[in-house]
Amino acid sequence: MDLDFELETDFIPLCDLLKYCGITETGGMAKHLIAEGLVEVDGEVELRKTRKVRSGAVVSGEGFTIHVH
Repeated sequence: MDLDFELETDFIPLCDLLKYCGITETGGMAKHLIAEGLVEVDGEVELRKTRKVRSGAVVSGEGFTIHVH
């Protein structure tokens, strides 16, 4: 699944991005996915659940890629 996310503020917390894009059903599930090391931001594994994702970032994991604009 290849998605584009239009950012309306300076940043979005990583766990919220996963929830809003439908990768997970809840924020809790998003936090678990991140804690397991299954999410990458710009090609590097990210373990910080509330990492600030800014415009230009690419968030990916098994079966999904999100381009943040």
